[in-house]
Amino acid sequence: MNDPEFTQLRRHLDEAITYNDLAAAKKFAREGLRLARDRERLGEVMYFRAQLKIIAGKYEEAFCYLEKALEFNPQDGAAYNDMALCRVEQGKLDGILELFDKGIAIEPDYATIYHNKGWFLNQLGHHKAALACFEKALEFDPCRAVTYENQADAYENLGQIDEAIRAYQKVLELLAPSADLIKEQIKGEIARLEERH
Repeated sequence: MNDPEFTQLRRHLDEAITYNDLAAAKKFAREGLRLARDRERLGEVMYFRAQLKIIAGKYEEAFCYLEKALEFNPQDGAAYNDMALCRVEQGKLDGILELFDKGIAIEPDYATIYHNKGWFLNQLGHHKAALACFEKALEFDPCRAVTYENQADAYENLGQIDEAIRAYQKVLELLAPSADLIKEQIKGEIARLEERH
């Protein structure tokens, strides 16, 4: 992922999907697909087709497009990341960590892969390993609010309430002013933890 225009579109798309803004996600995916077609970048064409399938909840089709994307561009770590997430959505948990690790091997400075691997490990109950992934993600993208939110969850799962509260407070610092609903949810989490503490 070296082209700055594609990189920027992918970041916007990832953020839109993360915050469940499907209208914006479709817009970015369609824009990426158009640009990829115009530039005859077949790997990107397949990648953005996959994103449209992910948005539509068609994870098996998305997985197939991501495999094709890797045929055209074997150095696309994000494709491995998204393949892993498709498998999670399908409930096919075998091989997911290996897909994340392949993506990390290819793009070792791509924060999203570390974040998603951490999220998955946290879901599996491997909270300390999850925290290590979140720390790595924040090393590459220290302004990623959603990573701090997941970090807070992992800290809470480990019983480290002060650290969880600090992570949630960081989320509040980083969220866009327009994210009022999410801010209220985070404030609620902080209040709940403070009561518990």
